[in-house]
Amino acid sequence: MATAKGGGNGMSEQRRHRLRLEISREASRLFWEQGVDATSGDQIAEAVGLSTRTIWRHFRSKESCAEPIVRQGVEWEMRTLRDWPAELSLEERLVAESSRFHQEAEAVERSDNALAMRMIRLADTEPALRTAWLMACDQVEREMAEIIAKRLGLPVTDLQVRLHAAAASAALRVINEDIGAALLDGADPAQFANAAELVASAVRRATGGAVGDAVTA
Repeated sequence: MATAKGGGNGMSEQRRHRLRLEISREASRLFWEQGVDATSGDQIAEAVGLSTRTIWRHFRSKESCAEPIVRQGVEWEMRTLRDWPAELSLEERLVAESSRFHQEAEAVERSDNALAMRMIRLADTEPALRTAWLMACDQVEREMAEIIAKRLGLPVTDLQVRLHAAAASAALRVINEDIGAALLDGADPAQFANAAELVASAVRRATGGAVGDAVTA
């Protein structure tokens, strides 16, 4: 009898996530090195050490293999916002977590972020990868609605909450695209030392100041 965790095929959700992410890493490396058109499902399978059939069991197309890595590109921001203490402003939260990330992030997390940046850049010219990026942004908007609703003490279905979530997630998308493109074009990373404050400022402006302050009783 299959357990709820393992599902019908006996693979746990955690193991499935790890496998999809590993496939995504190799696919993203190949897409960046030789282009999407020149990369086949067979090459992705060979790079991961799996059968091509297994690749298609986990992904609907070769381009969709980039989705887990692209999602990793915004995971740090969303994790930071999910655990945003009420007593901290957005600036305080992002600055503290950014500092902690730079000190404690493991090599694999940094590598995943770099790959995500490259896939987001490729999305400018690859419509299928653009779809993966916009799907990730849609998920960010949904999570932002939950975060903002809790922050403002309103239902997640409230129109103002939804408008704020749409504006805030759009601001995050533009900043991610802009900074990523600049870094890939050779910009000095020190130029973006204040990225946390930039994100906080953008979210404040996008939401008309409704989101960003500490919540007081």
